[in-house]
Amino acid sequence: MNTIGATVLGYPRIGPRRELKRAVERYWSGAIDAPALHGVGADLRAATWLDLRDAGLGSIPGNTFSYYDQVLDTAVLFDAVPRRFRALDLSEVDTYFAMARGHGDAPPLELTKWFDTNYHYLVPEIEPDTSFRLVGDKPLAEYREALALGVTTRPVLLGPVTFLLLAKGRGRPGLLGGLLDCYAELLWTMAAEGVEWVQFDEPAFVGDRSAGDLAALREAYHRLGELVDRPRMLVTGYYGDLGPALDVLASTPVEAIALDLVAGRVPALHALRDKTVVAGVVDGRNIWRTDVPAAVATAATLLGTAGEVAVSTSSTLLHVPYDLDAEQSLPAPVRDRLAFARQKVREVVRIAEALRGAAGPEPAPAAVVRRDDHVRARIASLRPEHRVRAPYADRAAAQEARLGLPPLATTTIGSFPQTPAIRAARADLRAGRLDDAGYAERMRAEIGRIIALQEDIGLDVLVHGEPERNDMVQYFAEHLEGFATTEHGWVQSYGSRCVRPPVLHGDVSRPAPITVPWSTYAQSLTDRPVKGMLTGPVTILAWSFVRDDQPLAETANQVALALRDEIRDLEAAGIRIVQVDEPALRELLPLRAAEQAAYLEWAVGAFRLATAGASPATQVHTHLCYSEFGEVIDAIDGLDADVTTIEAARSKMEVLSDLDRAGFGRGVGPGVYDIHSPRVPTTEEVVSLLEEAARVVPGTRLWVNPDCGLKTRAYAEVEPALRNLVAAARQVRAAR
Repeated sequence: MNTIGATVLGYPRIGPRRELKRAVERYWSGAIDAPALHGVGADLRAATWLDLRDAGLGSIPGNTFSYYDQVLDTAVLFDAVPRRFRALDLSEVDTYFAMARGHGDAPPLELTKWFDTNYHYLVPEIEPDTSFRLVGDKPLAEYREALALGVTTRPVLLGPVTFLLLAKGRGRPGLLGGLLDCYAELLWTMAAEGVEWVQFDEPAFVGDRSAGDLAALREAYHRLGELVDRPRMLVTGYYGDLGPALDVLASTPVEAIALDLVAGRVPALHALRDKTVVAGVVDGRNIWRTDVPAAVATAATLLGTAGEVAVSTSSTLLHVPYDLDAEQSLPAPVRDRLAFARQKVREVVRIAEALRGAAGPEPAPAAVVRRDDHVRARIASLRPEHRVRAPYADRAAAQEARLGLPPLATTTIGSFPQTPAIRAARADLRAGRLDDAGYAERMRAEIGRIIALQEDIGLDVLVHGEPERNDMVQYFAEHLEGFATTEHGWVQSYGSRCVRPPVLHGDVSRPAPITVPWSTYAQSLTDRPVKGMLTGPVTILAWSFVRDDQPLAETANQVALALRDEIRDLEAAGIRIVQVDEPALRELLPLRAAEQAAYLEWAVGAFRLATAGASPATQVHTHLCYSEFGEVIDAIDGLDADVTTIEAARSKMEVLSDLDRAGFGRGVGPGVYDIHSPRVPTTEEVVSLLEEAARVVPGTRLWVNPDCGLKTRAYAEVEPALRNLVAAARQVRAAR
């Protein structure tokens, strides 16, 4: 495998039918043992390698499989295991999962978004005494597995500089040298076993980086590149332009550099005449079919200016579903325009063949877009006042008079556990074993149980629990025009958590109220306020595969108008609090600072368009989670929500300093219960977090809530955790 030819930079790993998710969760529950879990992993890896070989790729990526997260895999590979997990004295696999989920009194690693995607990674912790050493052989073990099947793979490694930039800890800056020693040892071991190519992913360098970061990149690939008897090295930088990092990499001895030519542009390649340039011309993050002639033309511009040109996806295919052929219910005009991971591999092969003259390019079908002239007329008629509410002081007074809530009001984020009975009812509805009336009756019964439980626990503001919703974005997509949904289009979000992003293919409108019947039924069961629960326009876009024929800002405004109509109907039905979740606000932030202001302007504007029609007495909440929010704190303030709930438990209230610095002056609920871990926080833990929050946020504006929705947890964890949360709020409230 002296050349790369046609390749992809990574591949989905959960299994075409989420086989890995089910196996991992069965292992966690004790239903299977470690050998059975590893057997599922081995089967999935083998199927992937053989499929990629049979599709005609010239170079096949390896070590893209993970039981939870590739960043966690790297931390374990180089022994960056914090002391609290070593002290548990667990098996290797259980220590791994403890780092991801927590164990006993040991909280898990922090979880946050992977660059500008909806994938979440576990943040490595660098302790003062951290000393990297190569302790595992996962990349090499999987290379051997593939070789035994007759497949030669290219092991994929998270690059050393990106790994350190993603990590947290005081000792991080001085550790590059020791980490490079470990990578060098790994490369020597691989070379000894015949590995020909190794891929290093350095996506941190498609964002703005300091001179020190660029110097670290230069040091890393000079040192690794100058090693004797090593495999050839491919360095990737996907999700955008490499910018100054491209010249840095060009100056090192690495043999190949991959460029994202979908999110980025074709750069000047004067310094790459002795390198292989891997042209990422097939979109690794969206599912529209590639315009093959245009992709061939783009790749052809590199001929003559690079030593060799290979063809690839723009990024790893981790972000798209497996196989379009599994979809039987998509409308034909939509389906004909799509390509999932398996189809994208074929596109790569076809483009590579066309580039070397072995086959003619086949164009993608012309787009057929649903157009709604009424929606477009509404967009054209918008004025600045459509995005402005009454001053906050006036709203706060009206809401206090209407709601009468205590200081440190308690609530949850929205969803409650989706029990087996709920999932069974949804399956029965899809299969025709249960009619709409029967399904609605079961959901109302579940809502009644959830309302009664919240009253018993003592929460101040209730939710209906969302039992009728399969997913916070897909549910709305199923009730809005302009969307299509898939049957098997699963994509990994984190760990065993998978989502099915809808396909936003045309103009968006709301034919009828979506949430009003459920919210009003829940409110009829209690005197306490029940929140109406909506997903915000930016998050609906971020967690869908969105049409690419018009600016995102225009599509966001269409979704915002549909939500504005929904809020109007919730108010008319007597709902006093409406929550519009925007957990993806930070996620879509461009990686380059020069592009961020324009994004934030339209993203904040879309949220305000959705919510500004609410009356002053209606309390508008929003929720954000699992991102670094310091960069967008002014934008969060600009949303002008009356209450903002935000993830804070895993990061130990780090967001408080950002809120304090920004002078945030409205209601805030920094999460005190990490719902992505099975741990139940004690009352004392929650009290400690609340006391820290109360030093920054006055009690009249401080809310008490979990980090996120409770959908993925079990009642055995949720109920005691919420009781501890309420007890802690009352304790702190009484002490003030």
